[in-house]
Amino acid sequence: MGKKEVNQTQSVKNSIIEWVKVFGLAIVLAFVITLFIKPTLVSGDSMLPTLHENDYLIINKIGYKIGEPKNGDVIVFKSDLEKNDGTTKDLVKRIIGVAGDKVVIKDGKVYLNDKLLDETYLSEGMDTTGDVDIVVPEGKLFVLGDNREVSLDSRYEQVGLVDVNDVEGKVLVRLYPFNDISLIK
Repeated sequence: MGKKEVNQTQSVKNSIIEWVKVFGLAIVLAFVITLFIKPTLVSGDSMLPTLHENDYLIINKIGYKIGEPKNGDVIVFKSDLEKNDGTTKDLVKRIIGVAGDKVVIKDGKVYLNDKLLDETYLSEGMDTTGDVDIVVPEGKLFVLGDNREVSLDSRYEQVGLVDVNDVEGKVLVRLYPFNDISLIK
């Protein structure tokens, strides 16, 4: 074997090693990314005007493993509601009350710990129907959609209080549509 052939063989080996490294790194990155974030597609109008049908969201899956849910966070959680295909729905709602909070809804207004909640994220003139007077128990969350007229949320028995363990994560970013990319607060 000549020197030229040895160099070519070594070059092929080096190329294969580089491709294996790149492929391995891609697999590790994909694994790490899926550990921490999850893509989610919005279905329905219950979070208008904050989120719209078919918005593509990125949620932080690890945030509540190291921290606690906070009032005002927009979250994705597992529910017992079923889709047409028989699988359960993930819902997107806003946390209004955490463990120990007193949530009262009366005369179309929401009160948190006896103070009127300043809900600047709602459409102008939006009222919250239903009468609620509850202290949120340990391990539970009281959630509402931003579009109160169509939202199925903690006011209704079908959803009720959300178990903290059912929270999949906090919504971080609206990634699509591209002309509306934004952080979700």
